[in-house]
Formats: sequence, C-alpha cells, structure tokens
Amino acid sequence: MTGLKDIALLTGRLLLALIFVHEGYTLMTNFSGGAEYMAKQGISLPLFVLVIVLQLGAGLLLVFGVLTRLGALALGLFCVATATMFHTNFANLNELLHFEKDLGIAGGMFTLAAVGAGAISIDRVLEPWLMQRFSRQA
Repeated sequence: MTGLKDIALLTGRLLLALIFVHEGYTLMTNFSGGAEYMAKQGISLPLFVLVIVLQLGAGLLLVFGVLTRLGALALGLFCVATATMFHTNFANLNELLHFEKDLGIAGGMFTLAAVGAGAISIDRVLEPWLMQRFSRQA
C-alpha cells in the first residue's frame, strides 16, 4: 500500500530530477554553445561531456527510482562542486543566490541518498535483491 511518504518521495525525486534532465538535455542539444561556454570557464571538453552524461543519466535514475541512492549522491556532490567552482562571488547577489540554491539542492540529494526512493520505484524490487545477492558473497 502506497502511503503519503512514498508519494512525497516520488514527487521530490521527479522535481529534483527535472532540473538535471532539463539542463543535460539543453546542453546536449546546444552542444557547441555549451562546450564553448565551459571552455571559457576552464572546463575541458571531456569533462563537459561527463557533466552531460551525469545530469541525464543520474537524473533519469531518479525519475525511475533505479539506483536512486547512488544517483542522488553523485548529483549532490556535483551540486557542491558547482556551487564552489562557479558561484563564489558573494558580492553579486545573483551569484550568492545560485550558491545557496546549489547547496540546497545538494541537501535534498543527500537526504534522498539517505532515505532511498520509496515504494514507488524500481529500487523497491532491486535493493532487496542486491542486498541478498551481495550478502551471500561476503
């Protein structure tokens, strides 16, 4: 039976994933412009491609609730890195806002990594299977 907690976890996962799936898709469809901007920021092309893969891949993991803890942890660390690499000019209130936003999203991701995807997810079936599988080998 699905409870309010599971509906809240699904809603939270979808809202958090939207940010990354949208941004990853935007970067992918405007690859040359994104790569040019990132190069000006000192980000190499291979790292830029990795960012797109991370945003789309981990974002979709959250959407479907597959390996949610891992995807959320990766995106949380990505948000902390983004905040500290790109948004530290606190004299600019817009940059301060982006810094705080990135840290807030990271907090949501770390919380999701801690509690998991909930019952409305593929993880509901996958996690017990993985735990059983790996506990036998240990």
